[in-house]
Amino acid sequence: MLHEPYPVNKEHIRYYKENGFIKLKQVLDPETIHYYGEEITKKVRELNTLDIPMEERNTYQKAFMQVTNLWQASDLVREFVFSKRIGGIAAALMETKAVRMYHDQALYKEPTGGVTPWHADQFYWPLASDKTVTAWIPLQETPLNMGPLAFSAKSHTFTFGRDLPISDESERKIQKALGEQGYTLVEEPFELGEVSFHSGWTFHRAGPNTSDRPRKVMTIIYMDADMRLKEPENENQKLDRDTWCPGARPGGIIDTPLNPVLYP
Repeated sequence: MLHEPYPVNKEHIRYYKENGFIKLKQVLDPETIHYYGEEITKKVRELNTLDIPMEERNTYQKAFMQVTNLWQASDLVREFVFSKRIGGIAAALMETKAVRMYHDQALYKEPTGGVTPWHADQFYWPLASDKTVTAWIPLQETPLNMGPLAFSAKSHTFTFGRDLPISDESERKIQKALGEQGYTLVEEPFELGEVSFHSGWTFHRAGPNTSDRPRKVMTIIYMDADMRLKEPENENQKLDRDTWCPGARPGGIIDTPLNPVLYP
């Protein structure tokens, strides 16, 4: 199923362009999620370095357990991340001929895990255009009490708060600003097999996990295959440049061994 095309239509593309995100049902079937999800969880347990008690963590650490570029640690995870089905959706929504990887990351929100504050991902990325999209792939059915991803519809055109990293400050200031603008909050459960796609500048957050199970999510961040590196504008972008785009030069296409073309 990972390589069978998903039927993205004109209405899907229109919705994504207008709102900065879209949720699509039945992107993956339960068998596929279970098969690859077991390996992803295994690798998260092996590679996770966050072992601080929850009560001693800062806001970012309470939000999720984060493990990146799992595709390099497992051939099975690589199969999942290199899915033509998911990559094809990303290319269709961005209306690009091809997409390459920026990086992948597992985001596991543990039981009693806290809020993921409002933020826009592209604050962290030294990328020259907004042709980016993140696939957020829950590995279980995700009801509201597990902290599913929530979006501020149409906020990808809103520039206030783009300079704020994930923090208590971003949660407070961005929430206030989005409310004043009248943007619609879309906070809904995810069915098993449902996947969301959001632009790099779309503001989003997630509630706490008040269930007794971890919220297991795999993400794949795509960019236009012709994406160019820009000069970093903050320390986070410098770190991302060195970590995810080693050897790429400002102004040049980000074509490194860590940024393979995933579709077509």
